[in-house]
Amino acid sequence: MHLVPADRAGHRTIDGHRVCEAIAAIGDTAHVRSWSERFSLLADPGRLAILLALHRAGPLAVTDLAVATGMRDPAVSQALRLLRTAGVVTGDKDGRVVRYRLVDDSMRPLLDECAAADHEEPASDHEEPTAAAG
Repeated sequence: MHLVPADRAGHRTIDGHRVCEAIAAIGDTAHVRSWSERFSLLADPGRLAILLALHRAGPLAVTDLAVATGMRDPAVSQALRLLRTAGVVTGDKDGRVVRYRLVDDSMRPLLDECAAADHEEPASDHEEPTAAAG
């Protein structure tokens, strides 16, 4: 078990080779923490709606995002502040209007998946059971 850190080397394992594979799959804990923070940004329905809108429609102002998402302007502004601090969006000033846009390219595939899942047919609760092979 060459990948097990020294502080866990004395722990009993059942499948040592799988433990090493799992450690390799987890990788750098800082990388895991970074992705966890990205996912936490998506965990709020308002922030997710804002990100989906920006991803598909392009740059939008706070008031336009409020109309699109059904949120109030202050809630949109607060969500955008958090997203801007996280480096996910940025605002471009055009006179008195600030239009926000998505700048974190690592979010795009996640948002594509989220948008695609919204357009899939839901699975029927009354699917026919498959016959067991005899």
